[in-house]
Amino acid sequence: MDLGKNLPLRWMNKQDLPWHSRFDLLGVTFLLFLAASLGALPSIQGSGRDLDYWGNLSHFVARFFPPDWSIFERTMYGLLETIQIALVSTLLAVILSFLISLGASRNVAPGWVLWPTRMLLNIIRTIPSLLWALLAVVIVGSNSLAGVIALTLYSVGYLAKFFSETFESTDLSSQNALKSLRASPLQAFQYGLWPNARPIIWSHCLWMLEYNVRSASIIGYVGAGGIGLHLKLYAESADSWNKFSLVLLCILVIVTVLDFAGEKIRKSIRDKLEGTPK
Repeated sequence: MDLGKNLPLRWMNKQDLPWHSRFDLLGVTFLLFLAASLGALPSIQGSGRDLDYWGNLSHFVARFFPPDWSIFERTMYGLLETIQIALVSTLLAVILSFLISLGASRNVAPGWVLWPTRMLLNIIRTIPSLLWALLAVVIVGSNSLAGVIALTLYSVGYLAKFFSETFESTDLSSQNALKSLRASPLQAFQYGLWPNARPIIWSHCLWMLEYNVRSASIIGYVGAGGIGLHLKLYAESADSWNKFSLVLLCILVIVTVLDFAGEKIRKSIRDKLEGTPK
């Protein structure tokens, strides 16, 4: 008896399948992406022109060095303002996102609250942080408050989504057990769902803080406070590229330190979740 005919398709050798059945969805998606990318390449302006790319690059890099350390103290003040904007906006976003995420979680909110909340978050996420910054500058003027407003709104769109997905994917056995004992929804969340979701929530908050430090360095370019204003001033001056390079160097150091510290904290959280010793 030929057992191969009775075996499910997933147990058969791929070489025994027709050629059109050997491609999985991932492979087809990659091929389509590759074809679309190659097809779009000729439409990129300058991609087919005979330009002195290396000459332009070497001239550009030469103007960067050596960095002008005379503006170091001023740059530190700008970086301090940038970090303050990131800290305040992240804190506000965490508080707002936690409240909003409860209304965006299937296992917490009723349907009449769930879908309007998710629609609101989708709208918020469609607006990039730079556009939020432009809108905030128009409303409150060119200052650090505009940066706080912009990054808070932008962060809420993502953090609330991350929080709600965490609540939905967390083990619900404890929460359901408390509900069966007639615990209130708040008690079921506080003692059943939150303890399991808390480590992942903190990890999301940390990631958002790292992201906001980077974003706060850019939104100042449109007047929303922080080191971005320094970048704009030096970039627009032909003889200030060595000052521009110092600002970039300081941003790089701060971001690298934050990434290193963030990875250490996230590793500690993962170890705690997996129960492995530090």
